[in-house]
Amino acid sequence: MKKELSLTPLMEAGVHFGYSRTRRHPTVTPYLYGTKGGVDIIDLEKTTPLMEKACAFLSELGQAGKTVLFVGVKPEARNIVMEVAQSLKMPYVTERWIGGILTNFPEIKRRIARLEELKEERSSGGFDKYTKKEQILLNREMDRLNKYFSGLTGLTKMPDAVVIVDTKKEHIAIAEARKIGVPVIAIGNTDCSIRAISYPIIANDSSASSISTVLGILKDAFSK
Repeated sequence: MKKELSLTPLMEAGVHFGYSRTRRHPTVTPYLYGTKGGVDIIDLEKTTPLMEKACAFLSELGQAGKTVLFVGVKPEARNIVMEVAQSLKMPYVTERWIGGILTNFPEIKRRIARLEELKEERSSGGFDKYTKKEQILLNREMDRLNKYFSGLTGLTKMPDAVVIVDTKKEHIAIAEARKIGVPVIAIGNTDCSIRAISYPIIANDSSASSISTVLGILKDAFSK
């Protein structure tokens, strides 16, 4: 049975606040309530069906034990995306989208394997056999890999779907997913195109409260 979402918590979280009318992308026009003080207001009665559709899809993935990659690099989203992904034991990208994560996955797997190898070697005291200079270089390599790939540790196969915050900022991730046919669930504000999104959610993507509320709903759908 499809669960209907309440508009009240969405309103309280400011999910309906868009950007200025001058930044509006034409693909979101049908989902707007109007404009106030030059700022577009998102029609939540039109956004909720989109969210319910995304939730239904995520629920199916969760029940089937599928893997979902969470992506959110902008400062407002980074910690929230990490917390949601970690709570679901799912992979995530919160630093920078490294080109090829999806389209060149074998190379990404090699980097993840290298990170795990370095972590294991250091924790077991294996670094002691190297010179001080070699240890510095190995630690730098591990820190660099950890920064960009720690959220992907344990990812052994292509994700079954990707959840993205801000379709405009993460256009490379979306292009890669589209190229190889991985479904995309994406939160995008009024300046974002929704043409290439499998499950778009028109919502405020610049407010931590809005991002947290929407991702919380998606998390609950996936975990049920």
